[in-house]
Amino acid sequence: MVRILPVPHDANSSFLPGTADGPEPILAQESLGSANVYSSTLRPIRVDEDYRVLPPVEVRHLAGKEAFEVIKHRVISELAAGSGPLLALGGDHSITYPILAAYAQHGLRVHVLQLDAHGDLYHDLDGNPYSHGSPFARLLENNLIASLTQVGIRSLTPHQREQASRYQVRIIEMKQLDQAWIRDLRHPLYLSLDLDLLDPAFAPGISHYEPGGMTSRQLLDILEALPTLAGADLVEYNPSRDIQGMTAMVAYRAMKEIICKLVEQNG
Repeated sequence: MVRILPVPHDANSSFLPGTADGPEPILAQESLGSANVYSSTLRPIRVDEDYRVLPPVEVRHLAGKEAFEVIKHRVISELAAGSGPLLALGGDHSITYPILAAYAQHGLRVHVLQLDAHGDLYHDLDGNPYSHGSPFARLLENNLIASLTQVGIRSLTPHQREQASRYQVRIIEMKQLDQAWIRDLRHPLYLSLDLDLLDPAFAPGISHYEPGGMTSRQLLDILEALPTLAGADLVEYNPSRDIQGMTAMVAYRAMKEIICKLVEQNG
């Protein structure tokens, strides 16, 4: 059974707070009436049968290294329990650093697929090395992941391009998008999905609007085509900017597709 781990943390957001409130509205779509329990495979995905929700990580009022240590140690304990794969719900994208640091400490050095509008490769954004703009810089400089593939990127700066070259990051920018890269992904594969990958027209409930993004259909096609996953996170939903729960429903549908891939990996 897949375990959903809420991580309500947004102390490292660089523009607007609010993503700490993201996990609950996404999970609430299960009972709001309009959610279809079936995934694109026509397999029903049901709470308490295919997934269960764990108590959230208590980091809402923590910041910096203290918050990251709490997240890391919680993930380590969940991995050690060995009772099913993890899908973390953020929260801002900074949570991916301590999550994957925990995977590495647990002995699982994963290949990462990052679906995102932004590279998140800043050495430190606005002087904050723990920023949600920096998690993949931290992971790569500390050799905590095996490789990084970024898809959907549409806001690279010269500094981030230098970082990508330094750490041999494979980048498929939005303007280059196709699905040929999927066959080159390696295992064990971890997915990090930032909802600002989507165009704001399809996901208004995000903090950082970047026009020219994916449609919901393009995202679902990618998720359906992915190989099995060893773990995942879904981040950057900001309910304070959402319109009638529109983005929450997109996130919920993406969550079900990710659960399918985690179930396939773990029988």
